[in-house]
Amino acid sequence: MIGYYILLGAIALVSWLVSSTLKRKFEKYSKVQLRNGMSGAEIAEKMLADHGITDVEVISTPGQLTDHYNPKNKTVNLSESVYNQRNAAAAAVAAHECGHAVQHAQVYEWLKMRSALVPIVSVTSGMSQWVVLGGLMLGAAAGVGMGYWVAVAGLVMMGFATLFSFITLPVEYDASNRALAWLKNKNMVSQQEYAGSEDALKWAARTYLVAAIGALASLVYWALQVFGGSRD
Repeated sequence: MIGYYILLGAIALVSWLVSSTLKRKFEKYSKVQLRNGMSGAEIAEKMLADHGITDVEVISTPGQLTDHYNPKNKTVNLSESVYNQRNAAAAAVAAHECGHAVQHAQVYEWLKMRSALVPIVSVTSGMSQWVVLGGLMLGAAAGVGMGYWVAVAGLVMMGFATLFSFITLPVEYDASNRALAWLKNKNMVSQQEYAGSEDALKWAARTYLVAAIGALASLVYWALQVFGGSRD
């Protein structure tokens, strides 16, 4: 267990460093005002219109960095700071979330796979570690009996969460690429504004990368506890 806590600590430290850098980047680029004077909401509405998407609504949502696209009700949800502000950071976030709406409209394969996993992961992710621990307590390390299969079931649950994390990576990177391409091709931002938008989205993507690596490391650790012990 000590090794697991060390692993958790290392992942938490890296995650904190990336998140802190992301916040600093957004604060920095929030000071780079857009020459076109458009708000995040206006940026989002134009990107949707330019892609022929007319059934997605852009709405404001409370909080900071709470921006997301909801495929169920087809809404681009922008945090208040993004929805109303007229800067490079707001443009980047608004365009990125619209990138997900474009993926949805174009039936992007990775988004379909992630959406299919959402119901499973929402149920299993919170209990997977406890199921593995329960199996180990029931004697999974011996490699036989109910404890072993309980632990294996927990690993399968954990595997779905890990798979979800890795499928999320191409979805997020692709949304950012779509956003940046549109901002550049439509001359929505100046060269300086584009550089700020690109840097902000790069650091946002790294939060998902750290999460995926953390999920894989946790899965490998617990798999070693279950299968490694059964070989002794």
